[in-house]
Amino acid sequence: MDDRTAAPMIEYGVTPTHVMASMSGVDFVRAIFDGRLPAPPIMQNVEPFDSTAENGHVVFHSVPGFRHYNPIGSVHGGYAAILLDSAMGLAVHTALPAGTGYTTLEFKISFIRGMSQDSGPVRTEGKTLNVGRRAATAEARITDATGRLLAHATTTCLVFEIPKGT
Repeated sequence: MDDRTAAPMIEYGVTPTHVMASMSGVDFVRAIFDGRLPAPPIMQNVEPFDSTAENGHVVFHSVPGFRHYNPIGSVHGGYAAILLDSAMGLAVHTALPAGTGYTTLEFKISFIRGMSQDSGPVRTEGKTLNVGRRAATAEARITDATGRLLAHATTTCLVFEIPKGT
């Protein structure tokens, strides 16, 4: 395989706070999805692709594999939790102005159908429900290639000003 057909290398890391604070939330999330900023290290576990971000809305795809299996021979619920929590949090982040951050206060997941290494690509979509000055709520869904619902979740996030000089 030559360099023109090789898969792009994804850089994983943590963006400095001052860089994040200087950008609107949607620009920050798009920069991660476009590879202009490093992807969060947690995403090495799920390797998202075909990622898009709009104000209050994100979509990405992932492929569950054998490495995601639990002791009973199916994809561990933590795989879905990473996807759903990430989609909801990033959807909230896309709705925030520069200098504003968020953290998850709580989330609830409902598992509908199991996944296996034979499931193929899954689609995770996160949408904001409400974004206020102090709190935000969002929802997310994971569906398979036929559109069947595999899992869904809701979250409440704390919204805060990013401290200056960090």
